Amino acid sequence: MKIQELADKMGLTIHTIRFYEKEGLLDDRHVRRESNNYRNYSEEAIERLKLIKKFQSIGCSLAELKAVLQDYDTNAHTNLQIIDWIRGKKKEIESKKEEYDQMLDTLNKMLEYKTLLMEDPQKAQEMLKAWHAGSSE
Repeated sequence: MKIQELADKMGLTIHTIRFYEKEGLLDDRHVRRESNNYRNYSEEAIERLKLIKKFQSIGCSLAELKAVLQDYDTNAHTNLQIIDWIRGKKKEIESKKEEYDQMLDTLNKMLEYKTLLMEDPQKAQEMLKAWHAGSSE
């Protein structure tokens, strides 16, 4: 299939697919050049792009993605090694989640303060003092 058809099927842009090809995430199993130099993508390209999207959805960087796909292609790791990698990825995401939860907590307090400031400035000042007293401990 041509690149536009593949892009439409996968919900990607042509630019993204070309980028993946340039980065080596798609290889000659997935794309072939015809005599007129057009790219022709195989059904394996669809499966490969689904795999790429799945790993991106768990926060894999481009470098991680390259390593994971290379390991996947060569069966380089044992199940135990893959389990360790998954556990590590989970810890990384849990840590980021904690950071985001703290950010959300701070934003909620800021929003509460600013809203209260319009409704009851006295209460807002008391809230601010309590907040600062709590954060200095």
